[in-house]
Amino acid sequence: MKKKKSISSIEGSLFSFTMACLKGISQVILIENAGTGALILLAITISDYFLGIMTIFSVIIGTLIGIIGGADSKSVNQGLFGYNSVLTGIALTEYLDGPHQWIIALVASAIAALFTAALMHIMRKVAIPILTFPYFIATWFTLLASYRLKTFRLSADLEPQSLANWTLNIAGKGNWLEGSFKGIGQIFFLDHTLAGVLLFIAIFLAGWKFGLYAIIGNVAALFVSYGLEGEHALIFMGLYGYNAILAILAVSVVFNSESIKFSPITGILAACLTVPIMAGLSTLLLPYGLPSLTMPFVLSTWLILGAKKVLPKI
Repeated sequence: MKKKKSISSIEGSLFSFTMACLKGISQVILIENAGTGALILLAITISDYFLGIMTIFSVIIGTLIGIIGGADSKSVNQGLFGYNSVLTGIALTEYLDGPHQWIIALVASAIAALFTAALMHIMRKVAIPILTFPYFIATWFTLLASYRLKTFRLSADLEPQSLANWTLNIAGKGNWLEGSFKGIGQIFFLDHTLAGVLLFIAIFLAGWKFGLYAIIGNVAALFVSYGLEGEHALIFMGLYGYNAILAILAVSVVFNSESIKFSPITGILAACLTVPIMAGLSTLLLPYGLPSLTMPFVLSTWLILGAKKVLPKI
């Protein structure tokens, strides 16, 4: 009888851990839903099986750090220690090269989980969510280390460029439908239409409101970036869309009070703001060869949520 109870306990713990890991993946898009996490993992694996493997290992590492470190079980089970690790592991797999690429990516994903814990404590005092701040800081510093540490090898895709020689090229036609689906995929570095379709299905699985706002945020970013005459290649690759999707979900759905009637407007504003922030930040980081990642989303969301502390009716 004791043995059966022990096996049952192990199975229960394993199930809880698996659910926490899947929610850790779904928390990348601010959703706490294991089914959504499973579909996201499927979309990533279909696009690039190695990225899928790195996603699994990264979320396991982040979740384990939360458990072993003694974090409260609610935060662990919600997946809050997994999502920054997932993004860090994926980003560094994409942007690093060489035989130590995957080791560095996984170690950095562990550091992202520690950074997440530290910021949870700090940001609790101001009641502002940490979002993906640990992810892009951990990723940027790892990439910058490549200039001083030979073991860290940058991918050829990341090359510092001089602003003196920079020219803006807005020529070229684009596919609006593909651009719409690729926006959501770029959150996970996926330039794949089918992956985008699966990711939108994953969002709708969590609720129609999530799906509707994701579409609105993506469309808003497409029109604003096109209207402001951004580079067509970047627009239709979805590189202006992914931050907008995250921003509108954060402001209008996840961190919104149902009693505030202006939240759809402020959510759209947050989504639109990510476009000029993305353009400015990309220019600022150009000489360092660094990607903007999700910093436009974080800055835009913090701006609106911070303003709401003083202007509660918006």
